[in-house]
Amino acid sequence: MMGPDKNIKFPLENYERLCFLKNVVKNPNIIVGDYTYYDDFENVENFEKNVKYLFDFVGDKLIIGKFCMIASDVKFIMNGANHLTDSLSTYPFAIFGRGWENAMQGKSYPHKGDINIGNDVWIGYNATIMAGVNIGDGAIIATNSTVTKDVAPYTIVGGNPATEIRKRFPEDVITKLLELKWWNWDIEKITKNVQNLTGNKIEKLIQ
Repeated sequence: MMGPDKNIKFPLENYERLCFLKNVVKNPNIIVGDYTYYDDFENVENFEKNVKYLFDFVGDKLIIGKFCMIASDVKFIMNGANHLTDSLSTYPFAIFGRGWENAMQGKSYPHKGDINIGNDVWIGYNATIMAGVNIGDGAIIATNSTVTKDVAPYTIVGGNPATEIRKRFPEDVITKLLELKWWNWDIEKITKNVQNLTGNKIEKLIQ
């Protein structure tokens, strides 16, 4: 056995509320790595509904790495939600036209960049990730958190706005894990190491 088929929609038999996400998303601006799963209390098709304000004309992307775990009701707020904040009014006059179409001439709405989620990231129930945020490999986002700033690798954050709770491992272990990048191993090597990956002895992965 070499693990589940990364190209199937529902990897758990007779259970359709957990999917390998890359086989569900249709929007080309949502990019998902192998084995990342999404669990939804109702319907996995809800995932794209929870990627808010992802408009083609903005051009930003949601990029999610491999082996991530995304809980129900996690939301991603993309750049299409942004309004002017240093102007006298935040109202988006230009989108309505009819004499207002030139309201944004010489101006542009704030654009904070793509949302980038690393590999082996766990995002808890009802968390919200804001535009432009980068979440490092191995990070954990606590339930109900609102993430407004970048999260370092192997860091647990929580709250609104989310702040660091603690590092998952000492810095030397984090450095070694980031060098190993086990999520890029071929599936045969990962399968051979699942006991070590679910343990806490990094030296066994390095052997």
